Amino acid sequence: MQAQSIVVDDTKNALELVNLLTNNNQCLQISNTNVAGDSFVPGKNSYGGFTNSSANFPFQSGIVLSTWSSTESEGPFIRNLGGGSNSWLGDPDLDQILNIKSINATYLEFDFIPLTNIISFNYLFASNEYQDDFPCRYSDGFAFLIKEKGSTAAYQNLAVIPNTTIPISSTNIHPAINFVDVNGTLKSCAASNETYFGQFNTSPTNTSPINYAGQTKVFNATTNVIPGKTYHIKLVIGDDAVNYFDSAIFIEAASFSSTINLGTDKLLSTNNAICFGEDYIIDTKLSSNYTYKWYKDNVLLAVETSPSYNVKTPGIYKVEVTLSPSACTVSNQIKIEYTPETFLKNTALIQCDIDEDGKAVFDLTTADSEIKNNNTNLGQITYYESLADAKANLNPILNSTNYINKSLNQLLIAKANNSYNCPVYAELNLKISNETIPDRLATITGVKTTNFAGNKNSVIIEYTGTSNYEFSIDGNYYQESPEFSNIAAGNYFAYARDKNGCGISIPFSFYVLDYPHYFTPNGDGFNDFWTIKNLSQLPPATITIFNRYGKLLKQFNSSNLIWNGTLNNFLLPADDYWFNLIFEDGSNIKGHFSLKR
Repeated sequence: MQAQSIVVDDTKNALELVNLLTNNNQCLQISNTNVAGDSFVPGKNSYGGFTNSSANFPFQSGIVLSTWSSTESEGPFIRNLGGGSNSWLGDPDLDQILNIKSINATYLEFDFIPLTNIISFNYLFASNEYQDDFPCRYSDGFAFLIKEKGSTAAYQNLAVIPNTTIPISSTNIHPAINFVDVNGTLKSCAASNETYFGQFNTSPTNTSPINYAGQTKVFNATTNVIPGKTYHIKLVIGDDAVNYFDSAIFIEAASFSSTINLGTDKLLSTNNAICFGEDYIIDTKLSSNYTYKWYKDNVLLAVETSPSYNVKTPGIYKVEVTLSPSACTVSNQIKIEYTPETFLKNTALIQCDIDEDGKAVFDLTTADSEIKNNNTNLGQITYYESLADAKANLNPILNSTNYINKSLNQLLIAKANNSYNCPVYAELNLKISNETIPDRLATITGVKTTNFAGNKNSVIIEYTGTSNYEFSIDGNYYQESPEFSNIAAGNYFAYARDKNGCGISIPFSFYVLDYPHYFTPNGDGFNDFWTIKNLSQLPPATITIFNRYGKLLKQFNSSNLIWNGTLNNFLLPADDYWFNLIFEDGSNIKGHFSLKR
């Protein structure tokens, strides 16, 4: 069954065309209408109104402005060179805005006074240049131009790809094109903004309602205006340079309207819901002289008659505005959702004040986990000295690991963002104590030593605790780092001391080992034996001694390591000897020493 084509009436005048666009909307005060186009084809106009009963075209009715006789727009598509005349001129405004040299231009223009702050209309672009390689090379031009009447400023073009300033045309909107050039070579050009391309109408079985090779998707042209000001609008289309392969713009009837913009819906699904506990103002940005009715979930809010409404709870909010002096009514609605409540936990930090000056050093980050209340979806906590600063993102505490309180029982504000990027807050109370605080004491859990390095042995104290500590291995000298270097062999005690005087850990005994680099077994009572002091304090080990030729002379375990320099009761000569110390875990230490006589 053959699809029905659109029907074009090219007898309508400018006012009738504008009335089709506006549906005689009293919210737009229209004046000074004018239309012009083809005056060279007898009995034909390049503009008109159209109706449509086909499901294959998005508009049921509207107006069409074309670069040939508008009745040629009736489908189905038939390939041809197009119409027009070299005597039919272009349009200087179109040329200036698109930087082309147009011919066969058609335009509809009028003045209007909006009573709201938004105007919009729906349209699509169709062209016979959606054939062969034409979209790769050139395109007819069209523009929807608007400016304040009487202004010397340049027109604003509303016929652009959304969120850009790129004009809509077959070169700017098309899929990838493959074609054979005049030499028979297969070539191609890449797709351009293909998302906005609608369809080709060129297949042999095509029964498109319009006589154009291809068309874009439907666009919505929208711009902000100032209520009460007079604007001039010009809808214009023209061939680019030559009058072949014509194009048209189709504008939906009743789509040119003066509306109000309440913003986008605030939804959890789109991650822009309103944060729990916050207010949200819906603002029409219209005159207080208009009459307003606000509804929540279709229930009239009788006392709300202002241009804006302060939302405190979720719902679907609608406003109806009666505009003056026309007494026409416009309305719009917005859905508001709120994020779930996120709970932080108020907490306190207690620190010692050994000199009783009311000041102490706090590591605020030690309160992070408790404040987050086991919520792993929270971002990093930032601390502030006041709620006002926290809400304004001013003066964050930068030295949060080394903060000195400014008053007794000082309250700080902890701030974090939840998974919806909403800020949440808690209080952190900084308290001072003049007594030892048990939970501020450190516990030393172990000491890692690097042994057998002469006086270059090293020590790392391992500990647990939630305060700020300094460390010592002699009980007198304390330092910031738990790592000590250049330590001689010997027996030591490790300490961790709270910086604010909240107490010292229980001493932890440990040994640093080294081996003697020579011995003199001459019976004088000094250095008569070679041994490794304190080795018995470590896990069991095996020690083997060799001469310079690698001959095994003696093997010991760590509990009876004493060698007198003999082999089978014979005195060994003065010389260098080597040892190999192997612990149960497989670690191995090798070295050498001298026997002197």
